[in-house]
Amino acid sequence: MIRGVQTLLLYLLVMAVVVAVVFAVVWFAFGRGEDLPPIERDATLTRLPRAGISGDDVRRLRFALVLRGYKQSEVDWALEKLAREVDELRTVIVDLQGRDANDFSRREPDAAQVDET
Repeated sequence: MIRGVQTLLLYLLVMAVVVAVVFAVVWFAFGRGEDLPPIERDATLTRLPRAGISGDDVRRLRFALVLRGYKQSEVDWALEKLAREVDELRTVIVDLQGRDANDFSRREPDAAQVDET
């Protein structure tokens, strides 16, 4: 009889330790259950820079999933296409700015020579 009571107490002690360990793991993994303030109605967690958007900015976009939301593969395809277009346009802009800078630097000595004469 004493052996049965000892076994029962040992079983209860082991179960208490297991419950405490599981509770600690869940508490550290998920926090204390504090509520976050609600997000404003028209707010979104999707962010883009105000200016100078690059293709990588578009590639990093992620949208919230909803019950009747968009098909993720189609959104990813569209974002990748937009990102490529933005990268191409940025390359054209840099090339054109480089050409303008070269043209300006070529004209500038000519203007200086004209002023000297």
